[in-house]
Amino acid sequence: MDRPLTCSSPHTQARVIDGAWEVFRVLTGRRYRLEFDAGQKLLAERIAAVCRSAWNTALEQRRAYRRRGAFIGYAEQCRQLAEAKKEFPWLAEAPAQVLQQTLKDLDQAYRRHGTWKVRWKSKTRQAPSLRFPTPKHIPVEVINRRWARVFLPKLGWVRFRLSRPLGGAVRSATVSRDGEHWFISFLVEDGQRAPQVHARPDAVVGVDRGVVTAAVTSDGEFFDRRHATAFGVSSSEPPEESMAARADDRGYLSAGEAERYVRLQRRLARAEKGSARRARVVCALGAIMGRVRRRRADFTAQVAHRLTRDYAHIVLEDLKVRGMTASASGTAAAPGARVAQKSGLNRAILDKGWYGLEVALRSAARYTGSVVSAVPAAYTSRTCSVAACGRVDAKSRESQALFRCTACGYVEHADVNAAKCIKAREQAAGPVVSGRGDFGGARVGEASSARSTARGAPRAAA
Repeated sequence: MDRPLTCSSPHTQARVIDGAWEVFRVLTGRRYRLEFDAGQKLLAERIAAVCRSAWNTALEQRRAYRRRGAFIGYAEQCRQLAEAKKEFPWLAEAPAQVLQQTLKDLDQAYRRHGTWKVRWKSKTRQAPSLRFPTPKHIPVEVINRRWARVFLPKLGWVRFRLSRPLGGAVRSATVSRDGEHWFISFLVEDGQRAPQVHARPDAVVGVDRGVVTAAVTSDGEFFDRRHATAFGVSSSEPPEESMAARADDRGYLSAGEAERYVRLQRRLARAEKGSARRARVVCALGAIMGRVRRRRADFTAQVAHRLTRDYAHIVLEDLKVRGMTASASGTAAAPGARVAQKSGLNRAILDKGWYGLEVALRSAARYTGSVVSAVPAAYTSRTCSVAACGRVDAKSRESQALFRCTACGYVEHADVNAAKCIKAREQAAGPVVSGRGDFGGARVGEASSARSTARGAPRAAA
């Protein structure tokens, strides 16, 4: 009897049954705060430094081979790494599986992005991290309802705060530092299956992301942190958009945090580079921004839960956030224009968490069977959403909030009109069918460019 063909990704696994792909389990993440002692903290830093050195050395080796038209792969680099441990004993400070996983991650990045687009790992710009890929080497024991412990090779037993149950079998673990604290992220097989059909299969919604309101749906629902209460994160009314309201908008900072952040920035400007004082100020700034990141992630997770629960198909604009938030400063030879204005726009985009919302939607869609797709963003804010009109005119956008069509006179909130245009563009492109998207590109909850649902199922060979 032939064995079933299987395929897996970091988040889903699938197999062929009777000639069709079926997604049969979902992998999810669980993050906890570790309680390292002083010795374990120093050792974790050294292990992360060894992994960073292995990454950079292996990347330079791949580039050197590429320059002379040759190629070196993961297997050969692993063999050379084992030989290098005899000459460089400090390589043995890191667990073998962690170093091998570093080379494997580099190989995947190389295949995905190419030799010259893979970046170096910096001691100052990237937080130290190390991944343990073998479940049997990282046993987890529950101590009580508040605490558990995990055994990490070279580091020994480490306690972590059991803020939520693991909820499944551990597949791998990643240890990383965020500010002053260390965290461990478990990849867990929770036993849940990715549904093939949403509870409301005909529900479709367009979502417009903005710098005043984080997300607006084509049904007229406004999602923004200013609406966040104990009962939800949305409202049928837009947030206040007066100049006074914008001046008082501190993003995800509280009033006290905003004031302290300004004081710390002034103190940072006076501190000498490389001094211990400057390091303390940077650490304090990082602690405040860490709280902001967690609040933003919580908001995007709640928005993603609401949208994936209520809609089978969620349509976004295809926004290249990295390019949209690039600096306009230019170079000394060719300086940029309106740099301050562009910097303010960049901060507004990043504060609203456009990309984080898209990631959260694709992650949450794996549990509801929703499809997340993207359409071209050009002129959605200038196009009339009335099907019989469709006039494209910049003058129709009378203000940030008001859209009044110059052709048919249709009046609507500008963000709601844009969301309706996004939804109409997806529907005009044709119905999204339950297809078989490429497992390497599109994943669960993501529509492929071939207009399929691509719920983690690989496309059958033609």
